[in-house]
Amino acid sequence: MINTIEYIDVGKMDEIMVRIGKVVVIEKEEIAVFRTSDNQLFALENKSPHPKGGPLAEGIVSGHYLYDPLYDWRINLETGEVQEPDSGKVRTYPIRTVGDRVQIAI
Repeated sequence: MINTIEYIDVGKMDEIMVRIGKVVVIEKEEIAVFRTSDNQLFALENKSPHPKGGPLAEGIVSGHYLYDPLYDWRINLETGEVQEPDSGKVRTYPIRTVGDRVQIAI
C-alpha cells in the first residue's frame, strides 16, 4: 500500500512574517507556522512541551530555534526537540511552498 501525503493550503508566503509565528487550524489542530530570516518555513504543534503547556506561536525565533514564550525553552524548529538542559519534543508537520502558496501536511 502506498501512503500519499495530502497537503492543505494555509495561505500565501507573504502572509507569514519573518520570525513571527502564525497560527493556522487544520482539522481542529492548532499549528504554529514560522518563517526564519533565511526564508525557511517550519510548522509545529502550537502547544509547548512544558508540563504546564501554553502556546508556541508567540515565541521568539532565532536562527532555526524557537524560544518558548512562557518557559524560555529552546526548541529546534526542524526536529521539534527541546534543547538541553530541558527535554521534550513538539510535533512537527511537513510544510512546503507551491508558487507563493504555503501548504502543510497533517
